[in-house]
Amino acid sequence: MAAGKRVVLVTGCAKGGIGYEYCKAFAEHDCHVFASDISQRMSDLSDLRSHNNNNSIETLELDVTSDESVAGAVDTIMSKFGQIDVVVNNAGVGITGPLAEIPTDQFLKAYEVNTVGALRVAQHVVPHMAARRRGRIVNIGSVVGNVATPWAGPYCASKAAVHAMTDTLRLELRPFNIDVILVIPGSVRSNFGANASDKLRNFEWKMYKEFTEAITERATASQGGKATDPRVFARHVASEVLSAKAPKRVEFGHMSGLFRLLSWCPVWGRDAFMSTRFKLNRKVFI
Repeated sequence: MAAGKRVVLVTGCAKGGIGYEYCKAFAEHDCHVFASDISQRMSDLSDLRSHNNNNSIETLELDVTSDESVAGAVDTIMSKFGQIDVVVNNAGVGITGPLAEIPTDQFLKAYEVNTVGALRVAQHVVPHMAARRRGRIVNIGSVVGNVATPWAGPYCASKAAVHAMTDTLRLELRPFNIDVILVIPGSVRSNFGANASDKLRNFEWKMYKEFTEAITERATASQGGKATDPRVFARHVASEVLSAKAPKRVEFGHMSGLFRLLSWCPVWGRDAFMSTRFKLNRKVFI
């Protein structure tokens, strides 16, 4: 990208998440960063001030499920700087549970935040980027958007949709010189798994009662001891996104290689691996 102070908007920046680290990573590249999240989590962003070199990080309330909120946030940035160079659509929720029983409103919530939320933000910033004929939209996918796992169907499906949406946007925005980048994280340490586990406490499975332990374990499966440090991950992504020639995809993090291998495997091979890994290799009688 061209030299100069670039303005970056990051969604979903609560402390303990990867978005929080994205903000610091982009600020290290002399960008002016708007760290955003929903009103209930704005207090989580206060600590970013200690990493705020040259007043390069501002906080901003933004709810990706609200057109009014997104429009207001974008208008605020445009009124201050007249440009938005990079948008990182990081806001997301993890919904864990068996698809045959999980409430449909929870399934829809995963799409509303993870997929529609990213599109909503893109739609509000694209006209400004198109007017300047420059800009980069970064959508955060997941390795499970390529290879779905049991017990996380809503999340896997919403991320697969993000992948497809990103591929379409990349082509449709080429005439306006807007780059669209898909980031595919592997296992990266964050509070994401803990948040998903908290949501499970409200559910009592019926058909899948015997699998409760496996379902709970899936919520934190990406948070093992070998998970990639979020600071390392965020710095890698920021460096790639700000490079002179935008990559189409950034795939990085622990287990990325495993999931790439699984994507090449025949279906029976993937099924055998996932059934064993998530304790689905036995019959149950109701």
